[in-house]
Amino acid sequence: MRDLLIATTNKGKLAEFTELFGHDRFRVRAAAEVLVPMPVVIEDGTTFAENARKKAHSIARESLCLTLADDSGLEVDALSGAPGVYSARFAGEGATDAQNREHLVARLLALQTEAVRFPARFRCALCLIDPLAEGGATMLEVDGVCEGSVILEERGTSGFGYDVLFMPEGYNKTFGELPSDVKHTMSHRGRAMTALLAGLGSSR
Repeated sequence: MRDLLIATTNKGKLAEFTELFGHDRFRVRAAAEVLVPMPVVIEDGTTFAENARKKAHSIARESLCLTLADDSGLEVDALSGAPGVYSARFAGEGATDAQNREHLVARLLALQTEAVRFPARFRCALCLIDPLAEGGATMLEVDGVCEGSVILEERGTSGFGYDVLFMPEGYNKTFGELPSDVKHTMSHRGRAMTALLAGLGSSR
């Protein structure tokens, strides 16, 4: 079984990828387990795809292992698409998930509208690089989107990031309230993974 490095230090993302891949094709490992110290990649891209590509190239080059990088985030229409690529640091560099959520709610309340739900979407870009592929390194890029809305009060205890504030379209529960197996069927990351596995000639 081949090792697959996940280019992230986010434990929530690593757990989701481990669930999404299962255990029969790859041995999913955090890049930090192989690379000590793990290279610091400045995520200065203007799109999720640019950041994912940059992370995948950096880790694959240093490790010479099959590498998957993700960049994802929340886009809120009322905030002109913010936080977008700044989702992980919406409240500032080093901000915690809780601080980012608090900042998001504060920004929405500052709009002084009577709305209690705000149209939004989660977006995920994945980049898979095989540095040792026959004939030279190969790259596969896919993305996934989950439409829904953001609410002003946290609900649920599952997931990470903005999950407890996000309701996927067609549901009256947040990602923080839905079981992970249900979430994976519709989430931005789940949809991106479906596209990735299809691109690898596999099916989930």
